[in-house]
This record gives sequence, structure tokens and C-alpha cells, in this order.
Amino acid sequence: MVKWMYKWLPIIFGCHCMDSRSFHIKGNKFPVCARCTGELFGIILAFVLCIFVKPNLIMSFVVLIPMVVDGLLQSLTKYESNNIKRFITGILFGYGIISLFIISTNAAFQYGIEIGRSLKQN
Repeated sequence: MVKWMYKWLPIIFGCHCMDSRSFHIKGNKFPVCARCTGELFGIILAFVLCIFVKPNLIMSFVVLIPMVVDGLLQSLTKYESNNIKRFITGILFGYGIISLFIISTNAAFQYGIEIGRSLKQN
């Protein structure tokens, strides 16, 4: 399992895996950087929470903004974020992107049901 994570998670997330931007436990580096680790946690969190709470469209867009701003500031200025900020913004982004996926999937499913009902009535 661990070998799989170290091979595939960087590919799935498109992660740079920079040592200085990754978490370490007992000298072992996580398979992806702090931001991608946060995104993974946010993705899992979104799937778990959607069982109990319906995602909100506006909030799903709003929680994407912190990571975009943090990443742009880092790339366009001399500002250097830290791993905690990267992790938190990653959680928000992962949660937001999966919430948007859930909302759009649900909307497409509901639209398909309505199309089916209208065809059945004709």
C-alpha cells in the first residue's frame, strides 16, 4: 500500500513533492507535499460530509479562493507560504472541488430524471 501511495499520489495530484514543502514523520517524507496532502484530506472530508450535509454552491466556490490566492502570491511575489497554510488551503480546495463535483453530478442526475419523466408522459 505504501509503495502504491508514493508512486501514484504524486501522479494523481500532479505534485512537485518538494522536500521543504512536505510533511515529515520520524524522518519519513509524506508521498505528496503539504498542499496536496490537504487536498486529499479535503476530498475525503467532502465525501464524508455530503452524507450528512448538502453542499452549498456559493460556499463551494468561495473555499477555492484561499489556495488560488496563496499559490498566486507565492508564484508572483517573494512571499513564501508555510506548510500549515498550504495544508489548510489544500483542505479547503479539496473540499470545494469535490463539493462542486457532487453538486454538478446531482444536478445532471436530476435533469436526467426530469427528461425521463417528460419522455414517459409523451
